Amino acid sequence: MFNEIILTMAGMQKDHFTSLYNKILAPSKTLCHKDFTLSGYSYGEVFELAAGIKKILSRRGGEKTLCLCTEKKAVTAACILASLSGACQLILPYSFSSHALMEMYEAVGFNAAISDHPEEIPSGVEIITPLPGSMADIIPEEIRNPDEPFLRLFTGGSTGKPKVWSKSPRNLFAEAFYLKEKFAISEKDLFVPTVPPYHIYGLLFSVLVPFVAHAKVLPDIYTFPQEIISTTNKHKATVLVSVPIHYRALKVNNLSAPSLKIAFSSSGVLNRSDAIHFQKKTGLGITEIYGSTETGGIASRSISEHTESWKPADVVSWKISGKRLSIQSAFASPEMERDADGFCVTGDEVQQEKGNRFVLLGRADGIVKVAGKRVDLLDVQNKILELPTVRDAVVIALPAEKGRESVIAALVAGNLTEIQLKKMMQEKLEPYAMPRRIKIVSSITRTATGKTDFRRIEQIFSAKKDKPL
Repeated sequence: MFNEIILTMAGMQKDHFTSLYNKILAPSKTLCHKDFTLSGYSYGEVFELAAGIKKILSRRGGEKTLCLCTEKKAVTAACILASLSGACQLILPYSFSSHALMEMYEAVGFNAAISDHPEEIPSGVEIITPLPGSMADIIPEEIRNPDEPFLRLFTGGSTGKPKVWSKSPRNLFAEAFYLKEKFAISEKDLFVPTVPPYHIYGLLFSVLVPFVAHAKVLPDIYTFPQEIISTTNKHKATVLVSVPIHYRALKVNNLSAPSLKIAFSSSGVLNRSDAIHFQKKTGLGITEIYGSTETGGIASRSISEHTESWKPADVVSWKISGKRLSIQSAFASPEMERDADGFCVTGDEVQQEKGNRFVLLGRADGIVKVAGKRVDLLDVQNKILELPTVRDAVVIALPAEKGRESVIAALVAGNLTEIQLKKMMQEKLEPYAMPRRIKIVSSITRTATGKTDFRRIEQIFSAKKDKPL
């Protein structure tokens, strides 16, 4: 089975993928009675919810664009099923804040939303309340073409105009099927997630992978260390889906999770000491997943392998273009530019290692990770330049004192105080995109060719006292 999946993801035996895909909307009676969310929605109830959503949308006329502003996994799964059955196009936001949703609304438009916080939805957008319907309305024969985009995700929106990436059913479900087989996920597994389902990592690992494996997932999102530990042990969860900041929080003496068989991490680089502590306490080497919204999963590694390098997925072809990693994958969004051989150039610089592995050297495009979220430094800079009395600005990323993510720093020339600047930035930026270090100066010196002297600016922020410009 695993070899068949690999061939399918590599672009061969597409009939096999189509067969798996078509079965998604044709659940067995046995499956319908199984729990999807533990002690919450059964698989059958998720399908009934999907049917109800489809019925509501069909009454409105024309295909709706539905924005999913919800952290509920069963509702997210139902919306995916409704969309696969032709009910709507889907949008997954990067944030539920009112200004972020307005940015997305202005970028692509959406006329309906399912929301846990309806007060944040732009005026004029219809709020849909999910209600169950008849499973007979979910007709397998009407299943959407697997290669037509049906879902759009956003990145970098907190720092300027959102970047939009679409996904086809093949992009998402090919990856879900692959992960299920690669990590031997089965109907016996129970997932405990610490991430929401509206980001690509959470969508895949807390909704789609358990769904195609017919597994169960705990309904809530667990973020506090003792909550994660106690929930895992109480329910004997077998799969932990988390992020580096939560593994840092789990660096406690009473960490124990004997039921876990695998722990995943993504959305940022895992601190090595955190991973070592987790392994000592649980016996598990955390499996890190490397990739992005637009590329899908690319590679993985584990602290138990005793290496910093990454092993590309069996179904991902890769090469180095200049210094940048280029990949060919069924998971990649159609908007990604491809060369003549079908390879997409990523924003990461890499170095090849032995054993068909590579080491990440850093970003080449000004995008950094803060609290597991992507921030475009140039867009932050442009946002600051729009503020009153600001004459010039340079935004850079500094290494954090602890951990391996970045701290955003802003050097600003203008007639305002740091307090005033922060107050104005709060109206334009998501909290995680806010510069944590700020220096106000009279002017910013450029090089003879008019370029920014980044080395000099880094020295200014690293100095104990401000140096004159």
